[in-house]
Amino acid sequence: MAHRIEVELTSKAGEAAWTWRAAGARQPRGTVEAGLVPDGAGVGTVLRAEVETTLDGTVVTALMPLKVRGGGRAQAATQRIEVTGTPRKGPDVNVVLSSKTRRRDDRAARGDDGADGDRRPNGRSGRRPRRDVEMDGGRPRGPRAPAGDRGDRGEQSEARGPRRRGPAAPGAGRDVRRPAPSTVYRNAALAELRPEELPVAEQLVRGGIPAVRQAIDEQNARARADGRPEVTPGPLLAMAERLLPALNVATWKDRASVARNAGKDVSLRELRSIVAAAQTVTLDDEGREMAATLRTTLDQRVTALREGWVGRIAGALDDGRVLDAVRASVRPPEPSARLSAELAVRLAAAASAAMSSATAPDQWLALLGVVVDSPVRRTVKPSGLPAGADETLLAEARKAAGYVPELARLLGIPIPPPPGPRRPVPARAGSHRHAS
Repeated sequence: MAHRIEVELTSKAGEAAWTWRAAGARQPRGTVEAGLVPDGAGVGTVLRAEVETTLDGTVVTALMPLKVRGGGRAQAATQRIEVTGTPRKGPDVNVVLSSKTRRRDDRAARGDDGADGDRRPNGRSGRRPRRDVEMDGGRPRGPRAPAGDRGDRGEQSEARGPRRRGPAAPGAGRDVRRPAPSTVYRNAALAELRPEELPVAEQLVRGGIPAVRQAIDEQNARARADGRPEVTPGPLLAMAERLLPALNVATWKDRASVARNAGKDVSLRELRSIVAAAQTVTLDDEGREMAATLRTTLDQRVTALREGWVGRIAGALDDGRVLDAVRASVRPPEPSARLSAELAVRLAAAASAAMSSATAPDQWLALLGVVVDSPVRRTVKPSGLPAGADETLLAEARKAAGYVPELARLLGIPIPPPPGPRRPVPARAGSHRHAS
């Protein structure tokens, strides 16, 4: 697998070859043809080399001088230590003001000569300069509409009145940001590898064993096109399988450390995924401690969500809000959440009593719609049909008889077979943010 390293010429072995070693290290080392060495190079010269790792070792295919920096003065790489720190995050919004010429061209294209009272007495335009705003993430906003098209924003707001919003879910106003990823453990694992193992490890980090296979195929395709010998995949794949467990553990530790430091800012789905992934890697003592901490955090958050869900159902039943209680039971905080036997019996009895002949037809249909999706639908026994039920209500009741068998007895029809599995009810945006 071809990659670049910096090598140092150590001696000249006759007229046809030079000996070399990795700059600043003992390994790898070998010989290189004298025809590849640039003119003027001697013992101790550091050069950039393209090498390929094969079964016979590391083979140099090309030599190039180091890049010249500092105004034409070459600096040896062995005499320079480059420290790469944490990159600084730039501003989230970059504002670029367009020139006056561009704004005048826009006004001329619209035919706006400023005679409509848009200019101030001092001769300056009442409009603000047009801005091209590029949001963080590379999604530019479109140009703002002209002031004449927009109108007075304050007057429009007053004419429309306050914007109507749905009921805000608990915690919906909290801005939950995804924590920044970490590569501390992965970089530490890569630093312990030998130079010939780094290209394979980089492919493993990108896509695992399939990425290594793809890189080998691409290298062999280039070698066939250039008339060079191909590499044997077996030793490289064996090396990849040997390095994969350590890299998987390092990648998991990076995810786990971010989730542990983020606390409640990490989503419940991500936390559950990290805890489940701990079973697929072989952890050391530090990793097992991380896994235990995250598992405890996951259990605490799931328990709190379940208790809040049960509390909302019980509170609605205590207040006599049967429709709200049944609607809350339709959306559990997680798929494995179940109602207790006592609460399920209480909910079914309240729904049965609420679906009586004294209930208004619209309220009866609204309650039937949520009962069909609820976990207690087969135990709900409506006490009667609304007085003066029309054909629309009776048709909806017949459709729901397969989900609520007691409706068939009220309608005097045979109990239909249970329908197939229903699609899961999608959670609302507010409740999803709260569950996260």
